[in-house]
Amino acid sequence: MASHIVCKVSELPPGERKIVELEGRSIGVFNIKDSYYAIKNVCPHYKVALCEGTVTGMPLPSKVGEYVWGREGEIIRCPWHGWEFDILNGKSIFNPHKCRVATYDVTVEPIQENLEDERVETFHVTVEDGVVVLHI
Repeated sequence: MASHIVCKVSELPPGERKIVELEGRSIGVFNIKDSYYAIKNVCPHYKVALCEGTVTGMPLPSKVGEYVWGREGEIIRCPWHGWEFDILNGKSIFNPHKCRVATYDVTVEPIQENLEDERVETFHVTVEDGVVVLHI
């Protein structure tokens, strides 16, 4: 299993999503209340970009005559035909036992100090009295 850095934590605040292309797959990464989830960006109905849909909640079981709304920010609605899926586990809302989208593990890891050094050679730069000084 390969690991890919998607972004810094600060670049994906709660309630936001980021769609990435990795290993030939389009994947939506979501920050839901400071927990991170990833689902395949393909609706199984008509193969459209599911993660471009509306993130919403859903009605919860309640007594007759009551309407209880919950799970706000945990449900993704397909932009074409409104099929809804649970972002936390990929299961469809209408038929969770037979219809789902793939999910992927997401972790938050500390930034490695030498990460930049592995990608590009960089040098420390400071500004002194309006003069840019490069330290090699």
